[in-house]
Amino acid sequence: MGLFARVGRLFRGFIGLFISGLEESNPEALMDAARQEFREKMAQYNMALARMAGVAERLKGQVKLKGQRAKDLERRILANHQAGNAELAGSLARELQELKVDLATDAEELTETEEAYQANLRQAKLVQKEFEAKVKRLEKQLDQVKIKEAQAEAAGALSNATFRVGDLGDTMKTVEEVLQKRYEKSAGKARVAKDLVDMDKVREKESEEKALEQSALAEFLASQGIQAGPTPQGQPAQKEIGPA
Repeated sequence: MGLFARVGRLFRGFIGLFISGLEESNPEALMDAARQEFREKMAQYNMALARMAGVAERLKGQVKLKGQRAKDLERRILANHQAGNAELAGSLARELQELKVDLATDAEELTETEEAYQANLRQAKLVQKEFEAKVKRLEKQLDQVKIKEAQAEAAGALSNATFRVGDLGDTMKTVEEVLQKRYEKSAGKARVAKDLVDMDKVREKESEEKALEQSALAEFLASQGIQAGPTPQGQPAQKEIGPA
């Protein structure tokens, strides 16, 4: 092995020891780096989710427009057939047939995209929950290490010197004030994070969505000549026979 290779290996060894020493003396910095790395990866993941959601919304729009086009073609086919325009009615029927095939394809793609989006969204939430749980475990472990280190330091000081607790009154008071400020700051952030989730608004939005769904159902039933009204859950409304 050449001299430069040996020097390079020795240099890398010194750098490794230096970095290992920094990591051991600054676990908080490592945890902050891990948080930052996780946030960056989650940002990339969220961007991918946003693109997937955009595709789903575009497909929803296509399905809606093609559905409206299909209804319009159906009306035109019936009108031309009744008017004796068999050739035009046939041409429109052919166009409707192709449109329905295209519409079925879009609907299938929409279903697959929505399912994939929901699956990835659940995965993102699970990963975030697991990461937060791991951070809490590490923080608890770090606190325990600090307690043991403080105990060992205090025991060493007691064995090497004699002093009165009152002599450290100002220092201990400063420590207490610093810890209290850190606690209040962390507690405040936690309170803000919790208050940002307004469950009342979430439930209100869900209730509103259900009401809109029922309104749409009632409108559809009325257009089909079906008596709208309260029906037992899980049982379809019965269509009335004969003139209204």
